[in-house]
Amino acid sequence: MPISRDSRTNNMAKMKGRVLITGIAGFGGSYLAELMLEKGYRVFGLLAPGEKYDNINHIKNDLALDRFDITRAEKVSAYTKKVKPKYLFHLAAMASVGQSFSKERLTYDINFTGSLNVFEASTSQISRIRRLIVISSADCFGVFSPKNKLLKEDQPLAPISPYGISKAAMEYLAGYYHRQYRLPVVIARSFNHTGPRQSDTFVVPSFCKQIATIEKGRRKPIITVGNLDVKRDLSDVRDIVRGYYNMAVRGKPGEVYHLSSGKSVAIKTVLDRLLGMSPATIKVTRDKSRFRKADIPILCGDNSRAEKELGWVPKYKLSETLKDTLDFWRNTVRQ
Repeated sequence: MPISRDSRTNNMAKMKGRVLITGIAGFGGSYLAELMLEKGYRVFGLLAPGEKYDNINHIKNDLALDRFDITRAEKVSAYTKKVKPKYLFHLAAMASVGQSFSKERLTYDINFTGSLNVFEASTSQISRIRRLIVISSADCFGVFSPKNKLLKEDQPLAPISPYGISKAAMEYLAGYYHRQYRLPVVIARSFNHTGPRQSDTFVVPSFCKQIATIEKGRRKPIITVGNLDVKRDLSDVRDIVRGYYNMAVRGKPGEVYHLSSGKSVAIKTVLDRLLGMSPATIKVTRDKSRFRKADIPILCGDNSRAEKELGWVPKYKLSETLKDTLDFWRNTVRQ
């Protein structure tokens, strides 16, 4: 739940330092901004040109915001020097695996070149920045054997999508900057996560939006889906951003941490649970155009390192996450 204005105001009076979040208006960025305000930090945020404020409208007045293209190195450098952050969270990214196939160059430009610019800018602030948290992805692993393997941090990377390739390249770059410049970078290798505010280009909010629209009588009682056979390690975004915070205050520079539930669930099971939350009778139809050109059959992450070193364990049950996401879309459709 969003924190109250009184709580934010009281915390502002005892600020712990400055935090910079790239991609602050995105799905995860908005929840991280809320959390850092709650923790008592002064929060600065970077938006992309043309990016909407929807996810942060309720806290916009408590943030210091700017917007420019993260692929412009001189802009990133000047802004980082201006903010002088204690912690820097790099969340800005092309985050859709599916869209990365049709937007390959943009994916590489933002996810790799944008990250390079953040690393370069941060080297001039090494004495000031305590931690630089960069967000990677389980899609770096690609296809592996056995396919139901519980993935640890030392699993070799073999990405099969432009998105996965861009994130793997970013990880190698982060390792180089840590070794070469002693940049205090920590890698969050996040597995799939969802929740309210996520774009309907992702699978769970796509299901939820369609169900909410059907319930409202605005479309026929037919939900269109892609590949339901894949299995994913699915967490709540609110747990994931808490993991980012724990990495900032407890994470070891140069280390990789898996933020995952430790369990895999079939997308068909997710859909069945959501349909069970609706009073409507809904037919399911598969659309081959929604299938990815290349897909990973199963992803499941070992989160024991994060639990041991960061004190991080997921708190939200999948049923809570699905209900909250469906209710979010019901409210969105109603409005």
